[in-house]
Amino acid sequence: MTAADLMTADPVVTGIGVVTETALDPEGERTKGWFDHRAELGRGYKYLPKASQYLLAATARALADTGAELADVPEHHRAITVGTNNGMSELQGEFDRTVIEGDSTLLSPATVPYFSVNLVGSRVAMEHALKGFSLGVHSPRVAGLEAVQHGVRALRAGRAQWLLTGAAESPLDWSEPGATGSEDGAVALVVEPAAAVAARGGRTHGRVQVRSFLLPPPLADSPQGRKEAEQLLATALAALGLTGRRPQVWLIGGDDAVTGTVEAALGGGVIRATAGAGCLGPAVQVAALLREAFVEQLVIGVAAQGNVSVAHVVPASR
Repeated sequence: MTAADLMTADPVVTGIGVVTETALDPEGERTKGWFDHRAELGRGYKYLPKASQYLLAATARALADTGAELADVPEHHRAITVGTNNGMSELQGEFDRTVIEGDSTLLSPATVPYFSVNLVGSRVAMEHALKGFSLGVHSPRVAGLEAVQHGVRALRAGRAQWLLTGAAESPLDWSEPGATGSEDGAVALVVEPAAAVAARGGRTHGRVQVRSFLLPPPLADSPQGRKEAEQLLATALAALGLTGRRPQVWLIGGDDAVTGTVEAALGGGVIRATAGAGCLGPAVQVAALLREAFVEQLVIGVAAQGNVSVAHVVPASR
């Protein structure tokens, strides 16, 4: 593709990979042992953080789903954007306890490089030579949707010809509030310019566009909160090409002022879903709609801290 082609690219989703366990045991905890890294990935991945293992497995599924060869895309035109909130929480908790109760020399050389939450996607980038750019996004609850937003925008701007995007989470460390039932798994989406897919005779799952904004909690909880939320939502919908209309909404948030105000501003007809700690829930919903829906829909992720992302999902069957 030429530079001019890339600048007018119409990004479409060509591959979907989901690795997650949604079932909880009677005590509200996830089924232990639901993911076997050796069965999914082979040998050599034992000491990787769980979130990185999940993302590698989801990526493998997404790549297979495209039906295309990644080798056909130059390495410097392949990119990755991935969202996570708690992908390193368990490991960082272990680091803290090791240093506090013992000494830093007791830290494992195999795991200590993963002190940074930005490194969740590093092994994926290395294994698949994603050399265009690599971006980690960490906004509460909406990081997975923001990863899609930033990645698709970069694809449209010609920064890359091929994009892997999505979210990866593992449970919060046991010492953190909300650890029980926190999110566990990964979603990977492959996004490419529609013209490139058509040229090889490939198929698509549809399109996803995202717009984000901030509704500060004090404002959300004020008398002006609903009106401000209505204006922010209207601006986001207009940017998504939805002026004057609103598809079905899946609202993923918690029991907080920001989520309540956004729901009120939407004016009813909303399907509510409560997510655990992390940013995986909205990404899982986007993947499900791309695979299963027949009409365009919205997935809105809301964080108690004020972060809001609106994803417009248009399945290929639309």
